[in-house]
Amino acid sequence: MAFYLIQVAYKDTAAKALVARPQKREDVIKKTCVSLGGKLHSFFFSFGEYDVIIIAEMPDNAAAAALALATSSKGAISRFHTTVLMTAGEGLDAMKKAQKVDYTPPG
Repeated sequence: MAFYLIQVAYKDTAAKALVARPQKREDVIKKTCVSLGGKLHSFFFSFGEYDVIIIAEMPDNAAAAALALATSSKGAISRFHTTVLMTAGEGLDAMKKAQKVDYTPPG
């Protein structure tokens, strides 16, 4: 399974709804991840460009894309940004593979 950093910005209508009726969004997202074969590792409310930061483990990119599509299509989200994460071991493997790559830069 792969790890993903997900950053979400709510539309103003969703923020108003959360203020009017506070709710545990972490439970909703956990259930959604599980329904796609994944696992929610962390859920944070934040301020700034994004309102929510999530670390999730999903079976593959298709499941991560399904999470983005399913949640964004409901109309409460203005921005949904996904970053694929690598473990330290995967990063090390990538460095070792890069040593063997035959590449010529433009010029």
